[in-house]
Amino acid sequence: MKRIFNKLCVLLLIGLTVSGLSQDKPNVILIMADDLGWGDTGYNGNPIIKTPHLDKMAQEGLQMNRFYSASSVCSPTRSSCLTGRNPYRTGIFTANVGILRPEEITLPEILREQGYATGHFGKWHLGTLTTKEKDANRGGPGNTKEFNPPKIHGYDNAFVTESKVPTYDPMWKPKNFAEDESLKIGWSYIKEGQEKVPYGTAYWDIDGNKVTDNLDGDDSKVIMDRAIPFIDQAVAEKKPFISVIWFHTPHWPCVAGPKHQEMFKQYPLERRNYAGCVTAMDEQIGRLRAHLKAIGADENTMIWFCSDNGPESKENPNNGSAGPLRGRKRDLYDGGVRVPGVMVWPAKIKQRIETDVPCVTSDYVPTVLDALGIDHPKSNYTLDGVSLIPLMEGKMTKREQLIGHMFNNRITFTDNKFKLVSYDGGKTYQLYDMINDVAEAKDLSGQYPEVVAEMKKQALAWRDSTKASFEGTEYGKESFDRMQQTWRGPEVYKNKPKSNKIKKK
Repeated sequence: MKRIFNKLCVLLLIGLTVSGLSQDKPNVILIMADDLGWGDTGYNGNPIIKTPHLDKMAQEGLQMNRFYSASSVCSPTRSSCLTGRNPYRTGIFTANVGILRPEEITLPEILREQGYATGHFGKWHLGTLTTKEKDANRGGPGNTKEFNPPKIHGYDNAFVTESKVPTYDPMWKPKNFAEDESLKIGWSYIKEGQEKVPYGTAYWDIDGNKVTDNLDGDDSKVIMDRAIPFIDQAVAEKKPFISVIWFHTPHWPCVAGPKHQEMFKQYPLERRNYAGCVTAMDEQIGRLRAHLKAIGADENTMIWFCSDNGPESKENPNNGSAGPLRGRKRDLYDGGVRVPGVMVWPAKIKQRIETDVPCVTSDYVPTVLDALGIDHPKSNYTLDGVSLIPLMEGKMTKREQLIGHMFNNRITFTDNKFKLVSYDGGKTYQLYDMINDVAEAKDLSGQYPEVVAEMKKQALAWRDSTKASFEGTEYGKESFDRMQQTWRGPEVYKNKPKSNKIKKK
């Protein structure tokens, strides 16, 4: 009997080791949608779009009702996820501007030193991926200044595009467009025999080779088809992993395949495409979670989900919903920066936690470091995020470090109750009660001048600290000189924000 018992113990130990459950370091998965509005998920009340797997994450894990992207556009927010720092510190003021500077310390770099496998899948948008041929928004022959692939930021594996692609058949666009189709917004999926031409954005691997296989169909599945084998390899090698999965969905051009077109067939093409591609993305998140459970890696894996900013287009609200929030993409009112935010980690979060404590994408890095019990390797680097481990443990009822945003001539500063807003470079300020006025409809600056004065003082000090970082106070001026950028803070921004007006083709 003793011999049988010992044998069972050995088999159990082998099983736990193979599944990855024997390692104490949590696996990390950072999932991000692109232009998904706060009101675009079922758990936030969307009546049309089906997101059962995100809804389940909200039911089982940490649902952050006041979760903020670090910017109201994509590239800056992405920088914050990997560094824990506001993007204005590194010169990523908006999309297609600046790069994630090599001197910045990324979460994959830190975790690789801790023995993690590191992979990035989907959108990159933090620099170009080739200097040999025309690619996407900025990649091209001879453009070495903005060349900045994942490989130099701590990644072992990658399957990435520089920027946007269609959300179905991502490498192609129709040669001709029907009346209700648009190169900018989207089209009906390309049928067999229909004339098509390359879209102009490629997928690249970690070594800078163009990927040409398995690129048809739903783009979220194309991405997940690469992320899952990476996870399997890490588990087989008994290594913890970080997998950054940045979907293109539902960034324009939105295209849904036949299955998801049928699901929303009662709506116009544009809404079918939008709802369809979001539901297709949700299915891939469900696929990922089911796979993690099947290989025994779900318990000690934290999966974060958010969007990089609010929904596109003021003129066409059918392309996304900010729910009750004011503004949309490019706004610093909450509709532009408050986004869906959920996280599951079964080993740590045993039952649902719903919180109204403000959280932000810059919190990822300090939270993961806290989970590992390690310090940031560069003590002189200012972090704009805080650890959310105390929130998960029921020890954090308010946020001590305020959340700052800048974009164009706009600056905002948010605490647990109030939000300070300036849309004219700091000449005038509005104040909103974000507990009782989520729509930011009533300016309270006249009623609380002392609150305005104190928050303004803090906001300007924070702004100045980001400018100091931008100019190289923490790691020198090599990248500053390379990029030859000038400061684009709200007080010096001279150009008016571009119009969101839609021009159909």
